Amino acid sequence: MILPKVRDPRFITVRRGGTLTDPHHRQLAEWAAVCAEHVLHLFEAERPDDLRPRQAIEAARAWVRGEVKMMEARAVGGAANTAARPLKGAPRYAAYAAAQAALVAHVAAHELGAAAYAIKAARAAATRDAESAGRRECRWQREQLPDEIRELVLDDQRARNEICWSVFTC
Repeated sequence: MILPKVRDPRFITVRRGGTLTDPHHRQLAEWAAVCAEHVLHLFEAERPDDLRPRQAIEAARAWVRGEVKMMEARAVGGAANTAARPLKGAPRYAAYAAAQAALVAHVAAHELGAAAYAIKAARAAATRDAESAGRRECRWQREQLPDEIRELVLDDQRARNEICWSVFTC
């Protein structure tokens, strides 16, 4: 479970009673796609013919550009989740990261899911010192954060670190 029991209004769009603006929602989705794409090769090495996780990342970006509706991105994210289920380790986590990126269009708080699963993928792929690999991935992700959403995401990481397998201690 990576979503909090009580939803943070900062991750609910203004039109639904929260404080998240559409531009910031799109930035969260793009950042999630960047995080997922960074580890996608771990899935593709295992399943090179399965395009569902790559399509999920593409759907996230298409939603950011206004080219697909939220429900379409959500459906493609669901397909990436299905691609992940039979796998183990790094390929599984990389596919879950891609799925979470696409789901940001539906629920902005999935942004941490993409990042957390990408860190888990990096840890699982490490041949030694998985914790260091996870911290490097976490730091890399933070370097990718746009200034406009940086504090929001870092605060979210602090608040949800425990339910996200404590991967954001970097």
